[in-house]
Amino acid sequence: MQVSTLKAKFIQIRSNKLFEIFVVTVIVFSALLVGAKTYEMSATMHSIAKFLDWFISAFFLTEITIRFLAEHRKRDFFKSFWNIFDTLIVIVSLIPADDTELALVARLVRVFRVLRMISIIPELRILLVSLIKALPQLGYVMLLMFIIFYIYAAVGSTLFETINPVLWGDITISLLTLFRVMTFEDWTDVMYETMEVYPMSWLFYLSFIFFTAFAFLNMVIGIVVNVMEQENANARAEALEEEGEPSLKDISEQIAKLQIQILSMNKK
Repeated sequence: MQVSTLKAKFIQIRSNKLFEIFVVTVIVFSALLVGAKTYEMSATMHSIAKFLDWFISAFFLTEITIRFLAEHRKRDFFKSFWNIFDTLIVIVSLIPADDTELALVARLVRVFRVLRMISIIPELRILLVSLIKALPQLGYVMLLMFIIFYIYAAVGSTLFETINPVLWGDITISLLTLFRVMTFEDWTDVMYETMEVYPMSWLFYLSFIFFTAFAFLNMVIGIVVNVMEQENANARAEALEEEGEPSLKDISEQIAKLQIQILSMNKK
């Protein structure tokens, strides 16, 4: 009975909005502390920063323990990628960051503690998951974009090498120059230089910008937005299921069953 009471308290703490806000606040403070350590500190401030760092590590350990104890089935806790990620960050953060061979690793992990904000805030999780799920589709867009880059780099190196070998000396340098053009970094200087020899070379630059900066980048944005909409819909459906309300999938299944029943009655 006492165990179930403690578990109920842990569940209540885990689902408390104030607790979540406090956790996010500690994560932000941890990131600021890492930034503060890059400046020169007095011995007193260094001791305070070291104490705060251990306090943050202890708090994260307590927070992950509460989440673990609040889980209905303990083995299900590690079925979530985010729980595994948080646990690894917390465990490695406990490594002493001074006077050990793993000091550099421990300091780097303390920098990555700010990534825990992604696992705490659902909206950030949706953004990251959407980006990862969009990568297979983005891969084909990137491949097509590279083909366009390669063709234009070969043409540019062939035509403009004698004009400016620094920008068009070979195909690899031409690729970097085209990336500069795509990002609009003083691209007009590059264009006007070649237009002195080839007056119609503006067509080369404008067509390249149209394909890359406009067409392909808009395709990338469209794919990511489409995946984000699907992830938001899935998140809303999961929230409805947790609240015990029927989701759109359940409603559609019920409608399909009713249609089948109506058709069977009509046949009779």
